[in-house]
Amino acid sequence: MASELRLSPRERTVLTAIVETYIATGEPVASQALARHFGNKDGMSSATIRNVMVSLAEAGLLDQPHTSAGRIPTAQAFRFYVEHLAGPQVTILTPERLEQIEENFAGIGTSEQYLERTSHVLALISSGLGVALASTQELHTLEHIHFSRLAAGRVLGVVITKAGSVLDRVLQLDHDLDAAELETAARYLNENFHGWSIERIRTEMARRLEAERSEYDRLMHSLEELYRKGALAAETSNAPTIFIEGVANLLAGETDRERLRTMLNALEARERLIELLNAYVDARQRTVRVVVGLEDAIPELRDFVLIGTTARLGAENVGTVAVIGPTRIHYQETINAVSYIAQLSGRILQPPH
Repeated sequence: MASELRLSPRERTVLTAIVETYIATGEPVASQALARHFGNKDGMSSATIRNVMVSLAEAGLLDQPHTSAGRIPTAQAFRFYVEHLAGPQVTILTPERLEQIEENFAGIGTSEQYLERTSHVLALISSGLGVALASTQELHTLEHIHFSRLAAGRVLGVVITKAGSVLDRVLQLDHDLDAAELETAARYLNENFHGWSIERIRTEMARRLEAERSEYDRLMHSLEELYRKGALAAETSNAPTIFIEGVANLLAGETDRERLRTMLNALEARERLIELLNAYVDARQRTVRVVVGLEDAIPELRDFVLIGTTARLGAENVGTVAVIGPTRIHYQETINAVSYIAQLSGRILQPPH
């Protein structure tokens, strides 16, 4: 494990220089280039650097491509860099970057708009995919329900979730309901179940239909008809919403055609990306998590890194925001951008007082 490695100050200095040079250039790093970088300061001669690089290679931190005299960092090196060498997780971004982010989020009002825009912005400012996954809790929470009579026995049910999603379906009823009955049913649901999860509403509806039938016979008859025909059907809310942008970023940085094909096949399976985010980003965490090497979740992404965290509105989880990119991503700026955008959710989605 990277966290168990013990490196000397000189080895840390050389490893930092190699990782940051490789991130900047994408080319194997030679000892001569490092010697020029250090300018023979602190006893960093070419011979000393070569010896240090040999030690780092023996520790599993450097690889040597067959066609090059230089070395490249391994996944273990990137993990060590993130854990020990990169700067702290802070939300310091350049004024230009902050202005770019703020401009892109102007006019956003719902969770769904926020998450969609997040995937776009993170792809725009990183060399990877911008990914945003709506939380299950947010997707399944009732904001408002409305029924419209289309014809005899046909009703349009519209469910609006707190995430801003609109779920609609045409219900074929066995017993016709007039506009007044539909309005009464909708009012009952909105007044009694606003802010409840869809699944919890379904459970409570089943209980009330049985327990309160005699007291509210006519209302319960209307609600039962709408409920049985799927106004609150589970399948309308079971599929998590995920927004992904930035595949072009990955195409630009990949020249191996076969690796590119397997990588794209992996990324096309949205269910696998959802599983990956759920596996690596804990909904309870408050800091940005960096995971180098995603092969445990998706073997084709062994050379990729995930930088992600949760976005919140108070104590409520809005969703997961993340970048998935190559290991030679600009770690500090990406960490800072993910952290800043996650914190934006509290300000953007705060209801007016």
